[in-house]
Amino acid sequence: MSLQKAALAVRENAYAPYSNFKVGAAIRSADGTVYAGCNVENIAYPEGTCAEAGAIAAMVAAGETRLTEVYVVADSPHPVPPCGGCRQKLSEFGTGDVAITMANLDGVEEKITLADLLPGAFGEHHMENT
Repeated sequence: MSLQKAALAVRENAYAPYSNFKVGAAIRSADGTVYAGCNVENIAYPEGTCAEAGAIAAMVAAGETRLTEVYVVADSPHPVPPCGGCRQKLSEFGTGDVAITMANLDGVEEKITLADLLPGAFGEHHMENT
């Protein structure tokens, strides 16, 4: 399944009763498997968990720890980028050259690398003295 199809399909499962803003994400792991996630809101945490975090959790639960490509889609006038927290999570499991496609339901897409999305990402190299 393509990342686009996986992200669009899982977006329909998003639980967004407070914002009504459904987001779907799909990631491809190093072995080529596609994992998908959607945003989930709840009354105690109305901003909810993000779609990208859900896809990463599914990947890690399956025993994978490296991602190679990301696709994020939402119903927005402009393609929606991952939030700050998800940018850091993506950098934990991907390298700077990972391709990230941000899209909306009208088919508008923007492509960017993880390094461009999160310049100066905190990583293991920052902790070499510990």
